[in-house]
Amino acid sequence: MIMRVMGEGQFEVGEDHLNHLNQLDDELLKALDSGDEAKFREAYGRLLDAVRRLGTRVPDDSLEPSDLILPDAEASLDEVRQLLLSEGEGIIPGFAE
Repeated sequence: MIMRVMGEGQFEVGEDHLNHLNQLDDELLKALDSGDEAKFREAYGRLLDAVRRLGTRVPDDSLEPSDLILPDAEASLDEVRQLLLSEGEGIIPGFAE
């Protein structure tokens, strides 16, 4: 799966990591539901860090379509919440077991 982090580029993440990312996505949903900015920042930071760590950077000159687009690290709680409302449940597609 190709994931784009706005302002950073694309990362190819293997399906073997999607369950872990989905767990982090669930934590993000809980933080968004609480409305707590600090919890949101922590949860979203963990999700973005995992994408960067587990994914392989796609060269900038590659024309791969993104399967998923994540807002940049500075996105507000409301911006991420709006993304979730437009996408359905969570940011990461449902790959949980």
